[in-house]
Amino acid sequence: MKLNYKRTILIGLAFMSILAFWQVYDQVIPYILEKDFKLSTFWTNAVMAIDNILAIFMLPLFGAISDRTNTRLGKRTPYILFGTLAVSGFIVLLAVSQSLHKFAAFMVSLLVVLVIMSIYRSPAVAYMPDVTEKPLRSKANAIINLVGYIGGIFATVLMMVLLKTEKQADGSTKYVEGTSFMPVFLILVAFMLVSVIVMVLTVKENKLPHIVDAPVEEDANKGKKVDKSVKVSLAMILLSVFFWFMAYNAVSTAFSRYCVEVWQKDLSASSSYLLVGTLAAIASFVPLGFLSSKLGRKKTIMGGIVLMTACYIGGFAMTKASPIMYVLFGLVGIGWAAINVNSFPMVVEMCKGSDVGKYTGIYYTFSMAAQIATPLLSGIIIEKIQPFGKTGYLLLFPYAAVFSALAFVTMIFVKHGDNKPPKKGSVLENFDVDND
Repeated sequence: MKLNYKRTILIGLAFMSILAFWQVYDQVIPYILEKDFKLSTFWTNAVMAIDNILAIFMLPLFGAISDRTNTRLGKRTPYILFGTLAVSGFIVLLAVSQSLHKFAAFMVSLLVVLVIMSIYRSPAVAYMPDVTEKPLRSKANAIINLVGYIGGIFATVLMMVLLKTEKQADGSTKYVEGTSFMPVFLILVAFMLVSVIVMVLTVKENKLPHIVDAPVEEDANKGKKVDKSVKVSLAMILLSVFFWFMAYNAVSTAFSRYCVEVWQKDLSASSSYLLVGTLAAIASFVPLGFLSSKLGRKKTIMGGIVLMTACYIGGFAMTKASPIMYVLFGLVGIGWAAINVNSFPMVVEMCKGSDVGKYTGIYYTFSMAAQIATPLLSGIIIEKIQPFGKTGYLLLFPYAAVFSALAFVTMIFVKHGDNKPPKKGSVLENFDVDND
């Protein structure tokens, strides 16, 4: 059993285009809302939460709908292709609305963009498990994540080159007055279109053997009830997803303020620490995919959770900024990669082949729910509790450590979804690659 690396990379182009969009969205849209349209921080945050709210009910819905889709292009490709074409047009309208300072048109375009992204995100992610044998999905997911992060890096470099910034007295940065966002949006659209068109032209979904064989698997499972132990495992891993996102996103969203309030460092200090974590995750995706094929997904995930929990505790112990924090954030990145490479494959491992899209949506529902809840909960705790008469931001790392530990506890009860490939007959077989 061999992973088709070439095909996996090409399928990852859809995820790459999606991550490029979200990178631009997360950095540029809040700035436009606050600086161009003069929205308050509260209303800006409310707008930025729309995508997570939409995702909670739209990702499972359209994941399930794509499971039942049957066209000449396949069941995932139509959503990816036409979704990208449609969203590209509205991103252009978004850019035009911003340049003309038309708030109503901007908001309508933004809402449509978020709805379309919610329609085809689950089909795009479900494509990989559709065409990859179960034991190889962790390795394939590692490659998909690596390709996806290339999109995020492209978007970051694009903004660094085209959007000029200047430093403010408080240590923050802002875009130079009169900066046009139009080139960024237009190049982003071109990048998304080229990525998806290359995928569609090079990977013919309906001609892939696993897609053709899916009805056989579905017929074999008809009338069979899902085992109770599988349901328990599914519930426990979904709770784990919720808990580790509660931990990780609390730190990633509030760490810039932590640097200011606890360490009295300027806002730019947090970026360097977070960047180290991101680079460590990118570098470890593929090695961890191979490691999980040897140790198993569950052990790799639990090792990642232990590593992250220890780093959160270590972060709390640091009373001032130190080079040690680079090491801690690098280890957090590795732990986060260990979790992400294996958790999604474990979830879809527990479903029938005909329900991959549905389970993909459910997986994202729990992660998105955490991303909505944790800024609110951690914000309330930080604001209301002042330990030792000092800033509440001191509670950020203990907060993350608690939720990370809860994720470890719930993972203990996961007994399914840990599928390892059969042992090779010889050492040389480990290097076999199917390039068809």
